[in-house]
Amino acid sequence: MAKRSRATEASPAPTTPPATTRGRVLLADDSVLTCELFGEYLSRRGFDVVFAHNGEAAIAQARDSRPDVIVLDLSMPRLDGVATIRRLKEDAQMRQVPVIVLTGHVAETRRQEALGAGAAAFLVKPCLPDEVERVIGEVLARAA
Repeated sequence: MAKRSRATEASPAPTTPPATTRGRVLLADDSVLTCELFGEYLSRRGFDVVFAHNGEAAIAQARDSRPDVIVLDLSMPRLDGVATIRRLKEDAQMRQVPVIVLTGHVAETRRQEALGAGAAAFLVKPCLPDEVERVIGEVLARAA
């Protein structure tokens, strides 16, 4: 993977998406490395990927880019993941967009909190990119 400088708050996918995509994924994580790893994988697997690096940017990017699914970390600056999910679910334009939590938090209370806020799925890091892709596929199939 080519070394890049720190991404901006709402940076575009590092690769040009194919003419036909499997859907748009908003990947929201404060870790640039996590965004690069999962973003590159999902882009190569046919998804159009956009990024945000904090909760407020995730909400703004969701409104701007209209993703089909959001993959969201719980520990982010400015607005944590659970608060971000709640705000997205309160927004009439965003409430139907499924949110998949991808986090290092393993406590059952955090899982219940995220699902209670409206998350469609909960994955714990470390998690392989193909597992994220599988869950994205399941969530999108349920939403269709």
